[in-house]
Amino acid sequence: MPLSAPPGRTSPVTATLAADRLGVPAVVFFVMSAATPLTVVAGVITTGYATTGLTGIPLAFLIVGLVLGLFSIGYVTMARHLANAGAFYSYIAQGLGRPIGVGAAWVALLAYNALQVGLYGAIGAATQPLLDQWFGITPPWWTIALAVWAITAALGVRRIDLNGRVLAVLLLAEVAIIMIYNIGSLVHPAGGQLSVETLSLGNLFAPGVGAILALAVLGFIGFEAAVVFSEESRDPHRTVRTATYLSVAGIAVLYALSAWAMSVATGPDRIVEVARAEGTEVIFHQAATHLGPTLVDIGHALFVTSIAAAMISFHNTTARYMFALGRERVLPAAFGRVSRRSGAPRTASLWQSAIGVTVIAIYAIAGWDPLIHLFFWAGTSGGLGVLLLITATSIAVVAFFVRHPYDEPVCLRLIAPTAATLTLTVVVVLAIGNLPTLLGVPDGHILAWAVPTGYLTAAALGTAWGLILQHTRPDVYATIGLGARAATASTTTGRHLAISGQEVTR
Repeated sequence: MPLSAPPGRTSPVTATLAADRLGVPAVVFFVMSAATPLTVVAGVITTGYATTGLTGIPLAFLIVGLVLGLFSIGYVTMARHLANAGAFYSYIAQGLGRPIGVGAAWVALLAYNALQVGLYGAIGAATQPLLDQWFGITPPWWTIALAVWAITAALGVRRIDLNGRVLAVLLLAEVAIIMIYNIGSLVHPAGGQLSVETLSLGNLFAPGVGAILALAVLGFIGFEAAVVFSEESRDPHRTVRTATYLSVAGIAVLYALSAWAMSVATGPDRIVEVARAEGTEVIFHQAATHLGPTLVDIGHALFVTSIAAAMISFHNTTARYMFALGRERVLPAAFGRVSRRSGAPRTASLWQSAIGVTVIAIYAIAGWDPLIHLFFWAGTSGGLGVLLLITATSIAVVAFFVRHPYDEPVCLRLIAPTAATLTLTVVVVLAIGNLPTLLGVPDGHILAWAVPTGYLTAAALGTAWGLILQHTRPDVYATIGLGARAATASTTTGRHLAISGQEVTR
């Protein structure tokens, strides 16, 4: 299909995303919505206290924030030389080679789809109690999931800035209620004394620290998405850099503060016991004691909208990965079609919606537990996949700048990315070693080896497909990882690729 309309006609599609639609605030809203702050505060933090028995979680978020901040230095520096909705895929393709980049793309599609569809299980389970309490009805979880799926699908083919405005409202309300809960906990400390014991290093570095650090990293998943929206941003270089740093810092401070405030309200010596007894209701029970039932109801409602906001964010992120691969014909070219009216990756978005409704239907028909078997397992598995991609991307950033220094300061292109790579590798090893704990399954459970094996298989198959393209479709292979420049190259130079005099890794 031609990438431009014949003279005198208006094409419904184009090969590039709509530019100049997003500023720094909008990108931050996308990024932090994907991180699901209220879901992390209510679920991940209490899970960390309960499963590891360690009280150093507030400090873990600050440490992980510093590590991801180091990673972000090289990440956004490379973004100045490469704007592509494929993000990890394009970075790894340019840093470690095109076949490995395609392998990373397949891992990304698997991981982000797991994160996206897993949320459909959570939305039903979180909404049912509220509908029962407020209206006396308890519809099946899948009917609720389908309703939110329809909203997400509709927004997915609309203008990206419309999605940004929706996320802005949801995220600001979500962060506001978290801060109100935190203040309520801090002004009502257990025993009348404000304790900072959970901020001590001695409460973190003990058996189980691997699980805590891995859980903390999972809480940040979504911060990397700023680069995904670079093609649609105003002043992409500044927007991506600023949005990434603000998101990492904001997430780290918010989570650390929330985890600390939670321990202050219960007392450091009781937080593990309370987390094991009350689970995700810890912050809501604390709010009920200190702030009253109205703010608890508001918090429960925003817990639901937190999940919905993450759905919208991950839907847009995953659709743009599909679009990037379709535009470069690594996937069928149809995925690279963009609505001229809205600038959205229409075909990729519709396919993403089809995947979501299919998963909902399968789980509904089979009668599987949507909370454990869909949300918890798929979400944790997807988070591990993104952690693997972050680590591979960190390696790719170092490799890229070794070959192409671009006069960037050595601390930005080499020192910070190398330090991040070493630290992230340690976290990956710890995460895989503690995978049964993270998934909530016993040692030897099939999931404990099936999840990493699945990612290795996806990476191997994707890399093999990249090698096949190298020998059978050299014109396609030449454009892998180039982003919007791939569309221009494919229509103007055929098999000969000239990109503004820039050398591109093959």
